[in-house]
Amino acid sequence: MRRREFISLGLAGGVTLALPPLAASAQTGRKRAVPLVGYLAPAPRSHSDDAFRVGLRDLGYEVGQNIEIEYRWGNGTFQRLPDFVAELVNLDVDVIVAILTQATLEAKKATSTIPIVMVGVADPVGTGLIASLSHPGGNVTGTSSIAADLVGKQLELIQELLPKNSLIAVLWNPANLVFQQLQLKQADDASRTSGVPIQKVSAGNPEEFPSAFAAIRKENAQALVILGDPLFSQHAGALSKLAIENRLPTVGANRRVGEAGNLIAYGPSYAELFKRSAVYVDKILKGAKPRDLPVEQPTKFEFLINLKTAKALGITIPPSLLARADEVIE
Repeated sequence: MRRREFISLGLAGGVTLALPPLAASAQTGRKRAVPLVGYLAPAPRSHSDDAFRVGLRDLGYEVGQNIEIEYRWGNGTFQRLPDFVAELVNLDVDVIVAILTQATLEAKKATSTIPIVMVGVADPVGTGLIASLSHPGGNVTGTSSIAADLVGKQLELIQELLPKNSLIAVLWNPANLVFQQLQLKQADDASRTSGVPIQKVSAGNPEEFPSAFAAIRKENAQALVILGDPLFSQHAGALSKLAIENRLPTVGANRRVGEAGNLIAYGPSYAELFKRSAVYVDKILKGAKPRDLPVEQPTKFEFLINLKTAKALGITIPPSLLARADEVIE
């Protein structure tokens, strides 16, 4: 495996290394021994989540010493998010770190007083979470992934391996409607611009993956774009296996999809976004208001090619495409 290093820009402003012994609750003003962070995630724990703790550690926080985290993990679905966020609100956490769009929407619905740090939300303005990137205006701030805007690039990359105007399938999750509709719109726009036809295929759980691939075979699509979604990231290995069995090159939205055996991955560095979210938590715990903290967009993107998968599919990756990759899995 070879890697190319990146340089990413940081959020403006300095940080200090430790909190005073007592921290004030952002909601009630009462004192607790150390600040309590609520962590709301629709998917099981991943390396990206660990990056949040690395970010805290870089700022001088050690869990169990001068900060505590109350985790609520999902299983790639969204049904329990309202219950999870209600539990965090009842615990009167000092700040909620909400992962991706749906979790942030549920958190904002549950509280207008507890600060919320969103992580990797595709379109926070369009979904009504904030007023603007520069002036969020409420109790929500954090990082945006602009992931929906990258679907056109993913389509473009996979087209380089196919005959002109080949049909490309797009896999989406109807259970994650807000984010998926943003990405589907981008897919439609890219299809109209490029003239490349697309086939939309849905799967709301792993049991529906085989039928989705059967639908792709029926229409004779030549490749598959796997839209960004916690479910697809969690089960990227299963999708890769089905894709290889069906001789179907795939492109996904984050490095986890590529590492799990799909052919191409292109998207923002979610680990970097998770790490940056710790800066927001630090600033809020020190008294900053979410409404005054500009939302940060990604400065680091990752383009992976899995040559093991290319070999299994019998595909030769053009040298020009390999040269642009940031990481090649061999």
